[in-house]
Amino acid sequence: MKSILEVPEKYRFTQVLEQNTYLINGELKHWHGERTNIYSPIYQKNKEGKLGPTLLGSIPSLTEKEALESLDSAYNAYDKGRGEWPTMKVEERIACIENFSKMMLKTRDEVVNWLMWEIGKPYEESCNEFDRTIEYIDDTITTLREMDQKHSEIKNHSGILAQVRRAPLGVVLCLSPYNYPLNETFCLLIPALIMGNTTIFKPAKHGILLLSPLLEAFQKCFPKGVVNIIYGSGRTLATPIMQSGKIDVLALIGNSKSANILQEYHPKKNRLRLVLGLEAKNPGIVLPDCNLDLAVKECLNGSLAFNGQRCTALKILFVHEDIVEDFNKKFIKALEELKYGNPWEDNVKLTPLPEPNKPKYIKELIFDAQENGAHIINKKGGDTENSFVYPAILYPVNSKMKVYHEEQFGPVVPIISFKEISEPLTYVSESNYGQQVSLFSQNSETLAPLIDSLVNQVCRVNINSKCQRGPDVFPFVGRKDSAVSTLSVYDALRTFSIRTLVAFKSNPSNDKILDDLLESNQSNFVNTNYIL
Repeated sequence: MKSILEVPEKYRFTQVLEQNTYLINGELKHWHGERTNIYSPIYQKNKEGKLGPTLLGSIPSLTEKEALESLDSAYNAYDKGRGEWPTMKVEERIACIENFSKMMLKTRDEVVNWLMWEIGKPYEESCNEFDRTIEYIDDTITTLREMDQKHSEIKNHSGILAQVRRAPLGVVLCLSPYNYPLNETFCLLIPALIMGNTTIFKPAKHGILLLSPLLEAFQKCFPKGVVNIIYGSGRTLATPIMQSGKIDVLALIGNSKSANILQEYHPKKNRLRLVLGLEAKNPGIVLPDCNLDLAVKECLNGSLAFNGQRCTALKILFVHEDIVEDFNKKFIKALEELKYGNPWEDNVKLTPLPEPNKPKYIKELIFDAQENGAHIINKKGGDTENSFVYPAILYPVNSKMKVYHEEQFGPVVPIISFKEISEPLTYVSESNYGQQVSLFSQNSETLAPLIDSLVNQVCRVNINSKCQRGPDVFPFVGRKDSAVSTLSVYDALRTFSIRTLVAFKSNPSNDKILDDLLESNQSNFVNTNYIL
């Protein structure tokens, strides 16, 4: 890995960031207690000439006291639905989000640089994550405007006049992942906020300092208590918050074990809405009548983009026995052409892993697979240097191996040859996960019955392409242990809200009341105003 003197000046990291503030009740509070150091997966030589992870900065290690303060802040700001934010006009909430987006745009270069240094994400992918997040905010605003226009109509049925709109749910605890610490955080926060909920946000262990440039924007653009941002251990902070019973929505993208534990802490589970994006073990199924070059390209990108650290990654490949040898040869050749190095290097694809224990876990998966009959079929597969692990292609894989069942979330590609299509179909149906699948074939007659079967097992079937989340206007969801609730631009607005109506039995007195409400524009709920 390169030393600091070889890093281009544009991307150079020279100053440790002591993040000493956190946001509660509209105030950036200063922390003087214990702190947690944040290290980069990028190794450099220190002053003594020793190679080690780069110290990027530190964050507050907040305690239960601050956790409950953030809860009180969000709870009081919601005020059982009577607070300023939940009762605010939709166009006023939109204006707050728009102001935030404008301030956020000014931090682009800084946030992108943090993405590279904190989680090792290549520069182009880091830029894409920032730009896609801004686009997501814009699309959310546009969609809410359209939704609100549709809801401005007064309905009349069986002598009952009613206006149906969407209302907020309450207080949201938002826990984000490290692999898309900006985009997936905002895919939870923005729809939750714009629908009138108040929020408590605790970022993941990695990809955390990139929030520092945004704290001032959160403080200035929202009323006090609407956004609260706290740092520290999830066990220390999230546990007492959930135990309070004051959380209405748990919004978490991450591990199902954490989600299950947090749910159990809540004393009023029937009141708790879950918005969960969890593990996946998305398979690619490569059929003998596929375009082999295209299948190799998509499977390589699908399994190893950002080192396989995506919930939508292709995490196991089923390749028909008639073409598996050719597929493996082409796959290895394509892998060898991928550039690896530090994230700011041109055209780099493979970068250091941000989780300190991930190289050890990858080694354990590989060893277990080898013990049960698999081979590493590519040169350097599994080789480790500091935080970098070169991808390992394992073949042939079978059900005795951990990598057959577990989501590796890293640079390991298990390949299985199959004779009958029932083999991969059985795998999908028996899997604990049900997010997506990729099918590779050029024959519609081959694909048709597979599509009709798989749409009842997973929530997205990709034809001749890798699994992915976007475009964000499409539903993003999973079956079984992969997800709860649907996230997309439109669906997320519905997920973080509930349909509520005000009804009038039509008679002269009520008709006059309704007319007065509409003419006076006294109510933020009952009105026929269009947001332009």
